[in-house]
Amino acid sequence: MRALLRQRRTKVRAGLAAAAALSLAGAAVMPAGPAAADTDPPSGTPATVSADPLPTAQVNGVVWSMATVGNTVYATGSFTKARPAGVAEGGAGEVARGNIMAFDLTTGKLSTSFVHTLDGQGLRLMASPDGSRVYVGGDFTKVDGKDHNHLAAFDTTTGALIDSFAPNVHNRVRAIAATDSTVYVGGNFFNVNGSGRTRLAAVKASDGSNIGTWKPTANDDEVYALALYGDRVIVGGKFQQLNGEKHVGVAAVSTTNGGTLPWSSKPVPTKLDSKHFSYVTDLRVDDGIVYGAADGEGQHWYDGRFAAKASDGDLVWLDNCYGATYGIYPVANEVYSVSHAHDCTSLGAFPDTSPQTNHRTLSETKVATGTDRTAPGSNSNYRNQPVPTLLHWFPKLAIGSFTKQYQAAWAITGNGGYVAMGGEFPKVNGKAQAGLVRFAVKASAPNKVGPDAASLKAPTASARLGGTIRVSWKTTWDMDNASLKYQVLRDGSTTPIATLDKSASFWNPASLSYDDKSAPKGTHTYKVRVVDASGNAVTSAASNSVRR
Repeated sequence: MRALLRQRRTKVRAGLAAAAALSLAGAAVMPAGPAAADTDPPSGTPATVSADPLPTAQVNGVVWSMATVGNTVYATGSFTKARPAGVAEGGAGEVARGNIMAFDLTTGKLSTSFVHTLDGQGLRLMASPDGSRVYVGGDFTKVDGKDHNHLAAFDTTTGALIDSFAPNVHNRVRAIAATDSTVYVGGNFFNVNGSGRTRLAAVKASDGSNIGTWKPTANDDEVYALALYGDRVIVGGKFQQLNGEKHVGVAAVSTTNGGTLPWSSKPVPTKLDSKHFSYVTDLRVDDGIVYGAADGEGQHWYDGRFAAKASDGDLVWLDNCYGATYGIYPVANEVYSVSHAHDCTSLGAFPDTSPQTNHRTLSETKVATGTDRTAPGSNSNYRNQPVPTLLHWFPKLAIGSFTKQYQAAWAITGNGGYVAMGGEFPKVNGKAQAGLVRFAVKASAPNKVGPDAASLKAPTASARLGGTIRVSWKTTWDMDNASLKYQVLRDGSTTPIATLDKSASFWNPASLSYDDKSAPKGTHTYKVRVVDASGNAVTSAASNSVRR
């Protein structure tokens, strides 16, 4: 069995390395395997950021969306105050922030040059391609007391509100995509600047006036996400029809006239009724691939993530983990997401538990590495489709109560060296950190998250024939390191008599043992010390006494 597992891991790592060298659209599908990557992964496997939560400015409500420009993260949602890391609500340094704020991604410190107030919640932030602007959409009608109905723009150099950009969108904006000259918006509105529009519109970046030739329609339900690729606007949301044609949850339209363009895949299943459906919550394009996040309502409706060619919609992979996904962030060779995933057997990873256990953020490979061999989701258009590999990165975000939806993170962003999350969580890895948090690549992180002490139990010692003492134990796990060293300690000594290397996960612990053939005559006890790649260690309690 061990030989088989080693062979399987070798194939996965080789598959990842080979696939990474190809274009994603043409990547070969390799055998699936368990979570294998971490901050110090084997050659050919992408490294994740560390699981150390870095000190970050906090908010007193919820963050719905974020956008990164350089080293600045802009965050919007529903909150009235922001405060420094480590400060309790109402404590020293807390300042007013009206549903929008900014912080430094490298330091976590709150920006003092970007201070504005939205009179209603913000739902989406998006930067212009050149980074000179950041756009915000939502439920607000005023910004800093000035009329800006549901859509506004800020200068990222000065931090100032751009007064000349003031389109009049009559209702909620949830989605934004921008070129240097045009701003595309989606949501649940029906009028922009006095002209009829059905949940989709385009306005000039210069003054917010309508682009009259762009009038696609999301006929029956809301638009949640937009992404641009060449002459295509990729549209995601709850709709079942676009431009009067059947397009469920995701489709593409022309940037010039809004006409429907080819889109081949169907990751989102057709709606059954008001309680059984799936929809796209977020879209991001990277290297010609669009990555999508989905939320499913009803038993086993599609909740996961998908990747498709942005040029035509051809499916690259579709992961069918259950537990709604709210935001997605592709970078380098990984795809990070925020969700409440509770069943990732689709990826050969953690199963559902009773009571349910949720994992609020995940990392996966960009490339397909295997085939989904679990049952398809409700009304799914796919079976045995390509899937990515779940990477070994499992920080713990506590659920929040601000929205009464009892979730944790709702948004995710980054800049390559850092990953940032926003939401309503009150704690990360058990430490107070409200609404915002950062994680960094290994070189910039403290790397102090070590093996889990709670799941490391005392080993069992037993006498064997020939004077041997067998020491047996179950593996523990680490949030950001799959492979750990297990050092066997005898009689209170800190010098190991043996060291075993083992990769294991929290959902699939392994049984290990060591035969001590050199113990002197007498009574002995044993401990197991577990060490990760950064030198963090935990030591078990002592075993039972055994006489040789």
